[in-house]
Amino acid sequence: MATKSLRARENMLAESNKQLEVLNGGVFANGELPYFKDKIAKTGHFPLRPRKLEILQINVGYMCNQVCEHCHVDAGPDRKEIMTRETMSLCLDIVRTTGAHTLDLTGGAPEMNPDFRWFVEEAAKAGIKDFIVRSNLTIIRANKKYHDLPEFFKKHNVHVISSMPHYTRGKTDKQRGDGVFDKSIKALQELNAIGYGIPNSPLRLDLVYNPSGAFLPGDQAAMERDFKKALKEDFKIDFHNLFAITNLPISRFLDYLIASGNYEDYMYALVEAYNPAAVENVMCTNTLSIGWDGWIYDCDFNQMLGLKVASKIQHIRDYNETVLNDRNIIISQHCYGCTAGAGSSCQGSVV
Repeated sequence: MATKSLRARENMLAESNKQLEVLNGGVFANGELPYFKDKIAKTGHFPLRPRKLEILQINVGYMCNQVCEHCHVDAGPDRKEIMTRETMSLCLDIVRTTGAHTLDLTGGAPEMNPDFRWFVEEAAKAGIKDFIVRSNLTIIRANKKYHDLPEFFKKHNVHVISSMPHYTRGKTDKQRGDGVFDKSIKALQELNAIGYGIPNSPLRLDLVYNPSGAFLPGDQAAMERDFKKALKEDFKIDFHNLFAITNLPISRFLDYLIASGNYEDYMYALVEAYNPAAVENVMCTNTLSIGWDGWIYDCDFNQMLGLKVASKIQHIRDYNETVLNDRNIIISQHCYGCTAGAGSSCQGSVV
């Protein structure tokens, strides 16, 4: 098991290095576009520093029942990186002592981790105010062993944040695969049936939108209105909020940009849309990301690039919040994605 984990880390590091070479080369190396560090220095934001920790985001594994075109995790059924119960126990130790008020479980499909339910049950006892599970929805319909997930979520008052590329079948299936839209609609209806997403319900159900191509998301509030109108009229579905997230030029989406010849144009679009107001609230300033093997990162995106925190504390076995708060945040050109327009985070727009 240790050998497999080491090999997985080595493969991820090799791929991350290739992606970083792309991000640091081309239009940035020849001076056509400014490096992100130079851009934020001009607006008085360098070095980027953390504020009070509010969100602990834990990736419990890259295994997923879907293979989505935009996925920055490169998740899929063939990914074997899975957080062990031992590492989960270390995470629980942190959950019990951290000043963070939100626990955010992500993947892959986090529900596919064999110890997922145990982790949720144990973490729920820690008294976290907002307990998030990021679900792709189709996992609820993937196999009988997942059919009771809505009831399980309700029992532990889980805040469900679900991926929903579009309110039409064509655009959703194009990005995520044939049949994904219908399964997602069925899952949303099941969540609604037990109280999730209903106006004024304490059972929170939010949706996440990612653009399906090499362009930035539109206005989040306007898209939320469109999604709510369409899903209510066509399927009688309710939800609370829509989060519009910019696709960052890393992992599978970076591969797509290069293969489609859109990489340089996309980077130009991100840089031209740079908003210094968004820098004030980027998620890396109030969030820590913990990888499936316990390494600590400034954000989920840095995790995919193998960029561990710039601190002597880099693994949860040595966790010290005071020490971690005294660090500079690691940045690179992909960070333009979080500061374009209204900004982007795992909770949607930041401005």
